[in-house]
Amino acid sequence: MVQGTMSNAGKSVVAAGLCRIFHQDGYRVAPFKSQNMALNSFITREGLEMGRAQVMQAEAAGIEPSVRMNPILLKPTTDTGSQVIVNGEVLGNMSAAEYFRMKKSLVPDILKAYRSLADENDILVLEGAGSPAEINLKTDDIVNMGMAKMAQAPVLLVGDIDRGGVFASLYGTVALLEPEERAMIKGLVINKFRGDVEILRPGLSMLEELTGIPVVGVLPYLSLDLDDEDSLSQRLTVRPQEGLIDAVVIRLPRISNFTDFNTLSQIPGVGLRYAARPEELGQPDLILLPGTKNTMGDLRWMRQNGLEAAILRQHSRGVPVVGICGGYQMMGRRLEDPDNLEDGGTMAGMGLLNTATVFQPKKVRTRVEGRILSPEGIFAGMAGVPVTGYEIHMGETVLLDGAMPLVEKHLLGEETVTPDGAWGENACGTYLHGVFDSQEAVQALVTALFHKKGLDPDQIATVDLAEHKEREYDRLAQALREGLDLERIYRILETGI
Repeated sequence: MVQGTMSNAGKSVVAAGLCRIFHQDGYRVAPFKSQNMALNSFITREGLEMGRAQVMQAEAAGIEPSVRMNPILLKPTTDTGSQVIVNGEVLGNMSAAEYFRMKKSLVPDILKAYRSLADENDILVLEGAGSPAEINLKTDDIVNMGMAKMAQAPVLLVGDIDRGGVFASLYGTVALLEPEERAMIKGLVINKFRGDVEILRPGLSMLEELTGIPVVGVLPYLSLDLDDEDSLSQRLTVRPQEGLIDAVVIRLPRISNFTDFNTLSQIPGVGLRYAARPEELGQPDLILLPGTKNTMGDLRWMRQNGLEAAILRQHSRGVPVVGICGGYQMMGRRLEDPDNLEDGGTMAGMGLLNTATVFQPKKVRTRVEGRILSPEGIFAGMAGVPVTGYEIHMGETVLLDGAMPLVEKHLLGEETVTPDGAWGENACGTYLHGVFDSQEAVQALVTALFHKKGLDPDQIATVDLAEHKEREYDRLAQALREGLDLERIYRILETGI
């Protein structure tokens, strides 16, 4: 099990790297995280919802993602509440206090998923959440030491040196644990180190003396192009190198599935950045409205801080706007919430598409494939491009007054075709997450942007997105091989010592 001294210490990435190493070494390996809190989610082939971190780790392990790898997913809806998803199905919305009182009842679901995966694999790489030393939350813990005890899993504790204070955070975490919990930690790992490891040696020795636990590795600071778990992602704050095409994603307060746009950043000549204020919008070539866990609330936020008006001004000047899921919903004429699933009532949309959305209690979760139909204007060159994706939304969007759908789609394995999305003047939207994960779709969009800007599309270098991702997993594994004492880690796996 990989645990961390804090959120964003690198647990997910280290777990993915270990999955890749064990896969390369010929073992059947799978990831597992009993409880994940994130707004970046994924729909499995069976139509079940799980966190994207375990999807990324499953890819690293060379296997199909399964909801068993993440039996509990919490998707924050407010500062104090979340939608609770168990085994891929929505259990309901709960406050933090309500969930804390009932979470122990979910242990049978956790153990069933864990044991099922254990029966099929040689090694499971477990991931914790946050810190195991959150002493106010340790009662009835089901994701850190509580899970380690249930699985009888030896623990590696990861600390982030890039933020500073790594020795204090590792020592303090160990010190706050119960004796039996401390005994389960078999190795300490320092992550995100920049510099000469020899400079760390005295500190490593002192840390080992103070904790009685060996340091089993120092890992370098890595810039990896892998899917991110949540809003702690550095993608949202680091400004990329400027490209021929400037694409900006609106950083909504409850942004979800922003991984939908990661592939754009892999195309040479495209700079992908995020904006949360009108002054950050600049003069982009493309504006992207991502998914959100609260469409009405985030649209109201854009309206109040001036971003909506700034986007509309850019659109009036010919800048195309693309929305996915919640972003697609807010682009329409109106939003209606008769059951108070979000903010309740009715509010006007941005008016970029001739659509209307009514929020409904039933959550749509499907995997689909299809093709883009015949949009006009800048998107005309995308007609006929095949697409694949998945839907996760609570709402139905209808086309008004002759508006035209963007995509025709069908469920995987079925033939019945239905429309999705809509397009208008320099604007289009769809419910399909992952629509730009397709090589053809992302190349077609970038080609359209090059044409609009008067650039030669022959300048666009072809990138094999699948190969790119595989190279990143291999690069991660190599860094872990060089930074970790793998002989000791294998010994811990085999003997528990």
